[in-house]
Amino acid sequence: MNISVKEVAAMVDHTNLKAYATRDDFRKICDEAIVYGFKSVAINTYPVKMCREMLEGTKVLTGAAVGFPLGQMTIEAKVAEAEDAVRNGCQEFDYVCNVGKVKEHDYDYIEREMTALTSVARRAAICCKVIFETCYLTEEEIIEVAKIASRVKPDFVKTSTGFGTAGATPEHVALMKKYAGEDVQVKAAGGIRSWEAAKAMIEAGATRLGTSSGIKIIEEMKAAGIK
Repeated sequence: MNISVKEVAAMVDHTNLKAYATRDDFRKICDEAIVYGFKSVAINTYPVKMCREMLEGTKVLTGAAVGFPLGQMTIEAKVAEAEDAVRNGCQEFDYVCNVGKVKEHDYDYIEREMTALTSVARRAAICCKVIFETCYLTEEEIIEVAKIASRVKPDFVKTSTGFGTAGATPEHVALMKKYAGEDVQVKAAGGIRSWEAAKAMIEAGATRLGTSSGIKIIEEMKAAGIK
């Protein structure tokens, strides 16, 4: 695969979603994202304003995780959290779909939820990513939610929170890419801790990578002689 270090860095959402993350931790990931040229920092909604201020004047986006990590709240609650993150300066957000509703095959609910959250992003002219949490879904369920995305057209569909029983797989990335349509990109997240793993996701069709191992991935690429 012919891809540069700079191109891969620009796919990385540099992530810290830990419950015990402090201001110093957020300062650290913001500084690292600037140095390495990562696409964004991916954080919970509370530190959004803080990180946006830390990243002021840079090209690094401030991303927010909405309904994280379980997705088990009402559509209205997720919309309120997303709108709050927008007010505090987030430039994109990833929300967790209601996985229980997917398991019930209540796809009308999932479409209403996706439409509501995507509408928040559209009003703010920012990016919306829908987290499927694929480790809990059958192939058929992944396909059905991806088909909904092909109609609603969020910017991305995303494999995982990183808090489930498993993370991204190339097979799930490819499946989501196939059924979400040309207008929707795929973000792979969860368990991507090496250049080998990142490369497999990119080859499967991912154009964004959610990982707390972005620095390790970039340094592995450099060590392999990739420019």
